[in-house]
Amino acid sequence: MSVDTSLLSRFEPSPRGDDSLCCGAALAGRPRDGAAPVSHAWDSRGFTLVELLLAIAVMSLLAILSWRGLDGMVRAQEITRQRADEMLVLQSALGQWGTDLDALMPIANTTPLDWDGQVLRLTRRISAVPDEGALVVAWTRRGAQGVGQWMRWQSPPVRTRAEWQEAWQLAGQWARSPGEAERRREMTLLPLEDWQIFYYRGGAWSNPLSSSGATPAGTSAIPDGVRLQITLPPGQALVGRLTRDWVNPVLGGGRT
Repeated sequence: MSVDTSLLSRFEPSPRGDDSLCCGAALAGRPRDGAAPVSHAWDSRGFTLVELLLAIAVMSLLAILSWRGLDGMVRAQEITRQRADEMLVLQSALGQWGTDLDALMPIANTTPLDWDGQVLRLTRRISAVPDEGALVVAWTRRGAQGVGQWMRWQSPPVRTRAEWQEAWQLAGQWARSPGEAERRREMTLLPLEDWQIFYYRGGAWSNPLSSSGATPAGTSAIPDGVRLQITLPPGQALVGRLTRDWVNPVLGGGRT
């Protein structure tokens, strides 16, 4: 029986010494059972140094932009809060001004209201119901140059004419050269560049220091109206001149 040597040569051992079968092009490159497939190229590759530096630069830029955005939001919130506080202080000061004028208390042989160009002094009722008596209140602007401060001073309760006279003199002294005792009863309200006072009498506004603003004989020492003009410095919630008019409640105008 003859054997075809060409057929047997197909089943000869591999020259590499492994057990794979050389079955032509159909079996070429097929892995053995249980063996990982052979790959002649990388499935994935790492980042180069340039790519890493570029990624770090982009992340740094995003961090800087984010920080600036947050910083801007914090600053805007702080400015808004500061402006709101300044408005509350201004409203409180003007509210106290109107309350003092509403509570003006004329007493025989005393001065209920006086303006000398530097300090406004007035005599007012005590707001506490059980307590009886009066208070001497003074308003002034303190500051020689530049922006000054609007300030208010209040005396202890006075019940006799002698106590009132002493408190009235202390109010004038406090506005000009306050001592340690007078400073204990003062309150700093808000920055103020300038302020002016006008009285309404005889159907017209006039300066209390002028002859037209003087109290005519036979009339009440309390004017029909008081106009307050204050000039607020730059940098505040409100800037410029602000006018506040008060009408004497006796005339039926009600509160300010």
